[in-house]
Amino acid sequence: MDLRIFTEPQQGASYDTLLAVARAAEQLGFDAFFRSDHYLKMGDVDGLPGPTDAWITLAGLARDTERIRLGTLMTAGTFRLPGVLAIQVAQVDAMSGGRVELGLGAAWYEQEHTAYGIPFPAKRTDRFEEQLAIVTGLWETKVGDTFDFDGTHYQLKDSPALPKPVQERVPLLVGGMGPTRLPALAARYATEFNIPFASVEDTRTQIGRVRAACEARGRAADDMVYSNALVACVGRDDAEVARRAAAIGRQVDELRANGLAGSPAEVVDRIGRYAETGSSRFYFQVLDLHDLDQLELIADQVAPQLG
Repeated sequence: MDLRIFTEPQQGASYDTLLAVARAAEQLGFDAFFRSDHYLKMGDVDGLPGPTDAWITLAGLARDTERIRLGTLMTAGTFRLPGVLAIQVAQVDAMSGGRVELGLGAAWYEQEHTAYGIPFPAKRTDRFEEQLAIVTGLWETKVGDTFDFDGTHYQLKDSPALPKPVQERVPLLVGGMGPTRLPALAARYATEFNIPFASVEDTRTQIGRVRAACEARGRAADDMVYSNALVACVGRDDAEVARRAAAIGRQVDELRANGLAGSPAEVVDRIGRYAETGSSRFYFQVLDLHDLDQLELIADQVAPQLG
């Protein structure tokens, strides 16, 4: 069972804050530190000091950490041309000594595009499919060969397809609740399918769709890693859970129903129910980035019970 830390820096975080969380996660034995890829806050927060770029952040963390894996949930396909993204991720992979994972999505938050002058095209899933083909195609091209791609949205000609990542295959995450196309794209390109903020039953349904898509493609369904991202609010007692819920502007009952919330025993039980659906990796969405004590609690009292 892999336990990972997932942050939302657009809600308000400097690089130094993210570094403190990543180093704490590394020291506490978490498998990975992930961050979102957004340029605009959401909800009733000030978002100060302002947005940070996901891949610039990960490049810094690549040099400022030693063991922990680093990645995105999810890199917005609208923010970067796929050829440029392949170069960026390969470089950060080299800077980290082969610890990078790429979560890639089609993007959905139109307001942040408007705020920063980023085009927000229609038919983003069509573009997303081409992006997946280009990024993986560039990395898979042998050194000395060239890569061509003639798509509707992107065309590449005689690309040297360099640099290459350090890892033989950079883990590629696709995720969401789309019933047909997303599972098919994951079956073709991804090493991991991530299910964000979904119930146990919805998780079971979506994993079933992805497994069926893998089998339809002639790929072993167990070759895919299935994961959940869920908000974390863990406390030693009810008072501590309530305090942490209040700090992130959420209600305890809602968090218990929809996230990984409550006592360590409650959280272990909830993870067990998700694990019964086939999920084996959990991203604890940590919204209060200054509450490192919660990370310690999860590491000390949740992780050991999961084996």
